[in-house]
Amino acid sequence: FRLEAVPVSQPEDATGSGGISQIARRLTLSRAARALRNRADAHWNVRVPVSAGVRDVVITFPGRTAALDESARLPFLRPYPAGVNMPETRTGAYLHSVEISGPYDGAASADSLESRRRIFVCDAVNDDAGVSETDLECAREILHRLARLAYRRPVVSADLAPLLEFFREGSEQASDDINSPRRFDAGIQLALKRLLVAPEFLFRIERDPEQGTSGPYTIGDMALASRLSFFLWSSIPDEELLQLAASGRLSDPAELEHQVTRMLSDPRSQSFISNFAGQWLFLRNLEATVPVQSVYPDFDDTLRQALRGETELFFASIVREDRSIVDLLSADYTYLNERVARHYGITDVKGSHFRRIEYPAGSQRRGLLGHGSILAVTSYPDRTSPVVRGKWILENLLGAPPPDPPADVPALIVTDGAGSALSMRERLARHREDPNCASCHALMDPLGFALENFDATGRWRLIGDAGEQIDAAGALPDGTQFDGVQGLRESLLSSDLFVTTLTEKLLTYAIGRGIEHYDMPAVRAIIRNAEEDQFRFSSLVMGVVNSVPFRQRMLAQEQTG
Repeated sequence: FRLEAVPVSQPEDATGSGGISQIARRLTLSRAARALRNRADAHWNVRVPVSAGVRDVVITFPGRTAALDESARLPFLRPYPAGVNMPETRTGAYLHSVEISGPYDGAASADSLESRRRIFVCDAVNDDAGVSETDLECAREILHRLARLAYRRPVVSADLAPLLEFFREGSEQASDDINSPRRFDAGIQLALKRLLVAPEFLFRIERDPEQGTSGPYTIGDMALASRLSFFLWSSIPDEELLQLAASGRLSDPAELEHQVTRMLSDPRSQSFISNFAGQWLFLRNLEATVPVQSVYPDFDDTLRQALRGETELFFASIVREDRSIVDLLSADYTYLNERVARHYGITDVKGSHFRRIEYPAGSQRRGLLGHGSILAVTSYPDRTSPVVRGKWILENLLGAPPPDPPADVPALIVTDGAGSALSMRERLARHREDPNCASCHALMDPLGFALENFDATGRWRLIGDAGEQIDAAGALPDGTQFDGVQGLRESLLSSDLFVTTLTEKLLTYAIGRGIEHYDMPAVRAIIRNAEEDQFRFSSLVMGVVNSVPFRQRMLAQEQTG
């Protein structure tokens, strides 16, 4: 079905006299009128009959020229800034969220719910007659299966005893409350609550061998199944992994490679793509990126989400197509919808769905360095920052993060003695005159200057904030000179630092701790083996999975002693 929310007309006292544009009207509204306008959607409650099952819900604002002022930007391309209460910048129609509830006049069939079918592999014989032995055996079967998944290991009687006790208690409580669900369902529900607060579900517990082991040791197949699933799925192992681990076949090299390939091709690997890209590329910071509206009026939450979607889809293509990780810097394609394409100045891309497009020869946007998501999170709200961008390159692409800045860093001087605006290069040149700042800025600034042709939201430009022609020349920390983003890209590709850095980031993500000096032999081994396969992404993942840090563990008493 299609659920359409139509903007209501504004009250007369909130719109002002006729003939005044929306832009001028915003400046004349009283506080009460603005509050009334901001609650214009208070009555957008629609109840519709829907058949049981999975349904697509589409909410849209039909374009009505008589209801809203129209221009090239209004009313759909610039909604309210997300999370910021700035009513003076609100232009056009915008839907922030939708809440769906029900059913009101009907009831969903238990058999129609996929989640219930996955839990209730059996059911009560006679729910009105109390908990029988047959019901207890069914509850034991249900909870045994769920506990095995939750605890990621074989389950013994001691694990089931408290769960069955909660099942009995929940069943008894349901018999005393006419508003409770069925007796059997209530018992399973309370037992599941107990299961979901168990320490072995909430924490990843790896037990050391009983006796006779000293120093590092290879983890068992059950621990390996958990490490694999949390690495590639950010979730618990599935039944196939658990069965292989229980039989001791998961650690077989051929089987392990098969499982890694299966897991990377499984839709659940989207969690790895989102989480690793969010952590490595700082995409998580995009939600807190709010460019100043008066400086960048076209940046909104729709664009913010679309920019992140572009980068995640691009990274997903490297993973799913098993491409070389070098393509992360050099790929001549990306994924755009109309909103991002318009932001980049690319025509002939229509609609909100993303599609793969190839850049023309010589495009400056190849690879990650041209992605608006990264350019936005490495800028300040009102301007670009060669310092932040240079630091990001050092930390995430070259693996050489600079030291933390001193506590009393002065602000940049933006004008000269005569009041004329200084270019970004001139501002940072004066900043580097301070000896306390010069050493770090000498490394960061030349890298960040290469991206100065992109403004703080990722749009291409030729003129800087002070009206100067942008000079994008820079240098690597080793002194290698380059010009612009293309020169930076070529310099990074000619170095082995990017491959090393990405390998370290991937290993850090997989093992859940920082890389230490004693991990570097493993990192170098991963790189050597991956090089034989042209650095395909799967070869890096297999290298991580087969590495000593991933497959071995130090005894807990030796770690703390």
